[in-house]
Amino acid sequence: MRRSSVPLTIAALAALLLPLTTARAADRAPVAARTPVIFVHGYNADPGVWGSLRDDFKASGYTDAELFSWGYDTGKSVNEVLSGRFAAYVEQVRARTGAAKVDVVAHSFGSLVTRWYVKHGGGTATVAHWASLAGPNHGTATAWACAAWSQACRDMTPGSYVQDGLAEGDETPGGVAYATWWSNCDEVINPDNSVPIAGAANYAAGCLKHNDLLGDDGVSQGVRDFLGG
Repeated sequence: MRRSSVPLTIAALAALLLPLTTARAADRAPVAARTPVIFVHGYNADPGVWGSLRDDFKASGYTDAELFSWGYDTGKSVNEVLSGRFAAYVEQVRARTGAAKVDVVAHSFGSLVTRWYVKHGGGTATVAHWASLAGPNHGTATAWACAAWSQACRDMTPGSYVQDGLAEGDETPGGVAYATWWSNCDEVINPDNSVPIAGAANYAAGCLKHNDLLGDDGVSQGVRDFLGG
């Protein structure tokens, strides 16, 4: 009788543990089929600016569960506030998708926020691709017009603390793939060559206004090809 009770005990124990194991597996986030993409808007904008590009990504096979748009207060400091908040958002996306890394597509001022995170906030370990559309990556003289009352504008001015911090040493650190798109008709970025950064794939978008890069078919295809590379 004692011998027959052993397998019964093991079977009973297995029956008790199976629901617990299943529950724990269900709690784990599913791993995304593709690397999740986080879109980051620019100064005085909101996540709605990404409508056209998001549609293009979905037409290319991405799902809503793989596309994220981060909204934030553009009046805050890049290095003191926003890069940390973006870091927290990246962790939320990774936890939600189960992905080890994310891809980042930023427009204008969003390029500074996300670059600071990559370079100074540990983002080299969590970002696979970083794409900048019309980013003031070396500052823009037009930001002086609002620098008196806007912290974001001060961060965008040439020679600011943020600009110096991003320019020091390697502009494209770690194993992240970097790319920029710039326009010679951009009325916001002055000079035009502020956008390209050393070590990145830098693409001329043609004669486009600052916000037109967000909806341009050529830029959209270029960004999707870059992330897929």
